[in-house]
Amino acid sequence: MKNRIVRGIAGTFILISLILAIYVNQNWLWFTAFVGANLLQSSLTKWCLMDTILEKLGIKN
Repeated sequence: MKNRIVRGIAGTFILISLILAIYVNQNWLWFTAFVGANLLQSSLTKWCLMDTILEKLGIKN
Protein backbone atom coordinates (compact mmCIF):
# COMPACT_ATOMS: atom_id res chain seq x y z
CA MET A 1 0.00 0.00 0.00
CA LYS A 2 2.76 2.43 0.97
CA ASN A 3 4.57 1.76 -2.32
CA ARG A 4 1.46 2.69 -4.31
CA ILE A 5 1.04 5.91 -2.32
CA VAL A 6 4.67 6.92 -2.92
CA ARG A 7 4.29 6.31 -6.66
CA GLY A 8 1.00 8.21 -6.72
CA ILE A 9 2.50 11.21 -4.93
CA ALA A 10 5.55 11.24 -7.23
CA GLY A 11 3.37 11.02 -10.34
CA THR A 12 1.09 13.78 -9.07
CA PHE A 13 4.05 16.06 -8.31
CA ILE A 14 5.48 15.49 -11.78
CA LEU A 15 2.19 16.19 -13.56
CA ILE A 16 1.48 19.30 -11.49
CA SER A 17 4.97 20.68 -12.08
CA LEU A 18 4.65 20.05 -15.83
CA ILE A 19 1.34 21.92 -15.91
CA LEU A 20 2.90 24.78 -13.92
CA ALA A 21 5.85 24.85 -16.33
CA ILE A 22 3.51 25.18 -19.30
CA TYR A 23 1.17 27.79 -17.85
CA VAL A 24 3.24 29.69 -15.25
CA ASN A 25 7.01 29.48 -15.61
CA GLN A 26 9.47 27.02 -17.11
CA ASN A 27 11.50 27.02 -13.90
CA TRP A 28 8.95 24.54 -12.50
CA LEU A 29 10.78 21.92 -14.57
CA TRP A 30 13.48 22.01 -11.89
CA PHE A 31 10.92 20.55 -9.49
CA THR A 32 10.21 17.79 -12.02
CA ALA A 33 13.94 17.07 -12.20
CA PHE A 34 14.15 17.02 -8.39
CA VAL A 35 11.36 14.44 -8.14
CA GLY A 36 13.00 12.33 -10.86
CA ALA A 37 16.37 12.51 -9.12
CA ASN A 38 14.79 11.40 -5.85
CA LEU A 39 13.14 8.45 -7.61
CA LEU A 40 16.49 7.46 -9.11
CA GLN A 41 18.26 7.87 -5.76
CA SER A 42 15.67 5.75 -3.97
CA SER A 43 16.01 2.96 -6.53
CA LEU A 44 19.78 2.86 -5.96
CA THR A 45 19.89 3.24 -2.18
CA LYS A 46 16.55 1.59 -1.28
CA TRP A 47 15.75 4.62 0.92
CA CYS A 48 13.02 7.14 0.20
CA LEU A 49 12.16 10.19 2.31
CA MET A 50 8.47 10.00 1.39
CA ASP A 51 8.45 6.37 2.55
CA THR A 52 9.81 7.49 5.93
CA ILE A 53 7.25 10.31 6.17
CA LEU A 54 4.37 7.96 5.40
CA GLU A 55 5.65 5.47 7.97
CA LYS A 56 5.65 8.21 10.64
CA LEU A 57 2.08 9.04 9.64
CA GLY A 58 1.13 5.44 10.46
CA ILE A 59 0.85 3.98 6.96
CA LYS A 60 2.21 0.43 6.86
CA ASN A 61 3.24 -1.80 3.95
